[in-house]
Amino acid sequence: MDLLNAVIALSNYVIIPAMAYGSQLALGALGVTLIYGILRFSNFAHGDTMAFGAMVTVLVTWGLQSLGVSLGPLPTALLALPFGIMGAMALLLVTDRMVYRFYREQKAKPVILVIVSLGVAFIMNGLVRFIIGPDDQKFSDGERFIISARTFKKMTGLEEGLAIKTTQGITVITAVIVVALLFWFLNRTRTGKSMRAYSDNEDLALLSGINPERVVMITWLLVAALATTAGVLYGLDKSFKPFTYFQLLLPIFASAIVGGLGNPLGAIAGGFVIAFSEVTVTYAWKKVAGYALPDGWAPDGLIQLLSTDYKLAVSFIILLVVLLFKPTGLFKGKSV
Repeated sequence: MDLLNAVIALSNYVIIPAMAYGSQLALGALGVTLIYGILRFSNFAHGDTMAFGAMVTVLVTWGLQSLGVSLGPLPTALLALPFGIMGAMALLLVTDRMVYRFYREQKAKPVILVIVSLGVAFIMNGLVRFIIGPDDQKFSDGERFIISARTFKKMTGLEEGLAIKTTQGITVITAVIVVALLFWFLNRTRTGKSMRAYSDNEDLALLSGINPERVVMITWLLVAALATTAGVLYGLDKSFKPFTYFQLLLPIFASAIVGGLGNPLGAIAGGFVIAFSEVTVTYAWKKVAGYALPDGWAPDGLIQLLSTDYKLAVSFIILLVVLLFKPTGLFKGKSV
């Protein structure tokens, strides 16, 4: 029984949260890796693109809630998500037309585009905070839990109760659907194949008659959809705070680089590697050890390797190690 309790505690505090967080990072990293693979620069404005799309979704959610529209047990934000995606698409297309296109035409070096994207990030961040404010915004509604700890305890008679939040379930299911659709699009459609050809060899793709501006536009539209979905899922699971999304840049870039920058499959794997590493290292293992170890062996301390305040340091250390020893990542993407 104690071993079962240990497994439940581990699921509650490590496995389930890391699965949800990993799904959010994977979607964010897919956007970063698409831009790097096709437009050939690291987009530092990606976190704030997530924030902008999530902000539009939050505002539309509040509007729907005020009209009495809801999805019952599911969050109303799922109804508002398409509006958030359209808002992010409009923002990215305007930004590309006004900013990035100029540097593309000048054949600017990738490092110039990185610096430009950092400037774009600050403008986007300021815009989001100006519209919705800098504070935490709660916008989740509907049923809070798929299964609550109390219900699970009643059903099983175990001391430890399994709790799965609705937002965690929605995050994993949505991530699976979005990733399946993206891979189908890239591998099965003519446009997707054009994007892959352009990514592999730009000159050869141009000689084949592929329109580069169309490829760029489709890339931004896909990135907007991925960024908004990741931003909304993260906001539902935690809460929406504009500056948090800028801080998410480090784990998202770490996920993309660990998996292999420019490799979509690597971005997904990297997202889960970073998420499980962060959660595992910052979790206090005292409760799990208390159940799993024999009587009298239970530790007095928390058995926590790092405080949760240093969660981002885990991403940073993993990123450093990968850049030093395997710059192409786990799935042999493009080296940084």
